[in-house]
Amino acid sequence: MTDGRTEDQRSTRTVMGHPIGLVNLFGVELWERFSFYGMLTILGYYLYYSVTDGGLGLPQATATGIVGAYGGLVYLSTVLGGWIADRVLGMERTVFYGGVVVMLGHIALAVLPGLTGVGAGLSLVALGSGALKANASSLLGTLYDEGDPRSDGGFTLFYLGINLGAFVGPLITGLLQTSVGFHWGFGAAAVGMALGLGQYVVFRRNLGTHGRDVPNPLPHGQIKVYVGALVVVVAVVAASLALGLVRLDNLSQVTTGVIVVAAVVYFVVMLRSPKVDRVERTRVRAFIPLFVANAVFWSLFQQIFTVLAVYSDERMNWTVFGWTAPSNWIGSIEPVWVIVLSPVFAALWTKLGNRAPTTPRKFAYGVVGMGVAFLLFLPMAGTTGKAVPALLVAAILAVFAVSELMLSPIGLSVTTKLAPKAFRAQMMALYFFSVGLGTSMSGVLAKYYDPAREFAYFGILGVVAIAVGVVVFALSGWISSLMEGVH
Repeated sequence: MTDGRTEDQRSTRTVMGHPIGLVNLFGVELWERFSFYGMLTILGYYLYYSVTDGGLGLPQATATGIVGAYGGLVYLSTVLGGWIADRVLGMERTVFYGGVVVMLGHIALAVLPGLTGVGAGLSLVALGSGALKANASSLLGTLYDEGDPRSDGGFTLFYLGINLGAFVGPLITGLLQTSVGFHWGFGAAAVGMALGLGQYVVFRRNLGTHGRDVPNPLPHGQIKVYVGALVVVVAVVAASLALGLVRLDNLSQVTTGVIVVAAVVYFVVMLRSPKVDRVERTRVRAFIPLFVANAVFWSLFQQIFTVLAVYSDERMNWTVFGWTAPSNWIGSIEPVWVIVLSPVFAALWTKLGNRAPTTPRKFAYGVVGMGVAFLLFLPMAGTTGKAVPALLVAAILAVFAVSELMLSPIGLSVTTKLAPKAFRAQMMALYFFSVGLGTSMSGVLAKYYDPAREFAYFGILGVVAIAVGVVVFALSGWISSLMEGVH
């Protein structure tokens, strides 16, 4: 039974002043992030814990490198998800099928033993998350008209959903991992994604016809060309593995290199495409310095799952009132701050409207903030054992959260505004390339972390990030002029 209204009539309803479709996308992203971060926060421990402790016994540096590389590959795969949406399925259907693949990946991690389960599970989760992430964010952008001042506020609320999932996921998987084993934690991630898919199907009609079209359909005659290209890529990957060019201990470096090359190629394709007009081309150029700033930000932020995961396990005192919390709860602290502060930032941007700082300046503030957060670890450098109070690190992670809210939801929003019409979903994939580049770099940088050299590690990275943020601030006027009317 229906309520007698068309899909478009239903999709024009609002909740808290925002399109009702935001509620559905909020929910599916919440559950996808629940499963993703729930799995990610125990993945490193699963890789380097000894076999007697339920792990695989890999070297710690290799394990953190794999975590960083895996995160980078997730975001690298967004280009495939964007391409499928733009050329084959449309954004709305790609979100659904991406969620199905994510769920299958978590099931593989839960059921299959050893590196077999890791390889199969992470490959499926990477492909599925790539399809879902780029298109959920792009689909949200279609719910707002160009120039709608509610857009930044809507993306900030959407970001609240991401962080609710990121908060709850590690809590549950961590408790399951410490009480009954790693595979139960991976199984909980699969259940979370199943719940997300269920709510998406039930409330799918609230999106109306948004994201149903295929903006740049793939001609039938080109299908063989792309299938052939896929076969070549698979063959190159297989040969690289067989010849030992790609190994577990250099996976993060290889992933970083691949993302850099892919990003350069993508920028060239967009800038030279006849389907991109002069204004759109100028806006793509404006995106380049934002891309670089975003990569620097995430190379520090994503160390929550590499260096800070090890820091949490070996340097932090998690005992509270005689009970010791799981080390992976480090992944749940920062999202708490984001949950608390997201409504504040959403209201702030909505109230300020066009009087808010420009997007380039918000990016600059976010990168500088991350640098400051790393410098705040310096007073604890030189201490030994599990001497760092969890509450002290929680306070530092509040700076992480403020920096993230200055940059990340704004980055999602501005990407949809700067995107050429023929490359809307793929432009969002390019944004996630910058996140992927930073994430894989977090794995590369993790190899240089040593508790005996913490002062140099946190100090150098903090100063470099602040310097990059200052440069972006200095260039903010020039970048804004290239954005051609996008605030």
